[in-house]
Amino acid sequence: MRGAALLLVLWLVALLTALVGGFALVARVEHLQGRVLVGGIEAGTAARAGLEYALMRLAITEPRRQWRPDGRAYDWAFDGADVEVAIIDENGKVDINQADMTLLTGLIRAVGVEAAQAGRIAAAIVDWRDPDPLTQPAGGGEDPDYAAAGLPYGAKDAEFESIAELEQVLGMTPEVYASLAPHVTVYSGRSRPEPAFASAEVLTALGLDGERVDAQRRQWDPSSGQPPGPGGEAWLNGSPSGTYSIRSRARLPDGRRAELRATVRIGGSTIPGAAYTPLRWEEGVSGGWSQDDEPLR
Repeated sequence: MRGAALLLVLWLVALLTALVGGFALVARVEHLQGRVLVGGIEAGTAARAGLEYALMRLAITEPRRQWRPDGRAYDWAFDGADVEVAIIDENGKVDINQADMTLLTGLIRAVGVEAAQAGRIAAAIVDWRDPDPLTQPAGGGEDPDYAAAGLPYGAKDAEFESIAELEQVLGMTPEVYASLAPHVTVYSGRSRPEPAFASAEVLTALGLDGERVDAQRRQWDPSSGQPPGPGGEAWLNGSPSGTYSIRSRARLPDGRRAELRATVRIGGSTIPGAAYTPLRWEEGVSGGWSQDDEPLR
């Protein structure tokens, strides 16, 4: 009997040890999950702060302190986090609802597409937005062309509501779209972009030496108080639109990262006290992305 009782006690001790170990493991996992969650919130908050701070710096009229919306990166520190912010004025992009065939073709070629394919895609973009059923001379795409390609839809025959619609345009591929998306907009309403805020690809589409002009622009530091180099005024001075694409990246001391990519318009918000209207909002933590406030582009 004593041997059986001892054996029972040993089994109970082993069982209790396993239970305690299991609870300890669960507590440890929950603790780690909590740290990850809190770190993500902190990094996301820092990225959001970068966007808010960028809008404040854009509003400053003193050139030495004002941030320029031409895509250059600015570094900022917030509550122990390192934040990198880049701003692009939507006027510096090609408006796919307003640009003509020549400009669209030039931009598509500038992102690495060969001439014939670039012309066909540009024509299809024009056919997508124009109300008539006539196909462009370069090929384009109206309803019969979409049907022949086996697609269950035709040309929209109305303006693009977001640049994401480009993915539905006949001839567009995921690779071309990914290369094109950073340089196009539906928010400027301009037939030609503003060179002062344009990327090297857009500058090339405008007939300039995009790489050279962009390099010269980035070499000029407005905070130095020095004027731009000879001939630089033409591509450095532009009228801001008040609508900006902003990318804010935050990194915490422990390596946790977050990124916020948004397009916002200054003013016009229906939310009391809000200084801007979000047109696109995309955020993520360490590679995990959530999307809200369509359209995305």
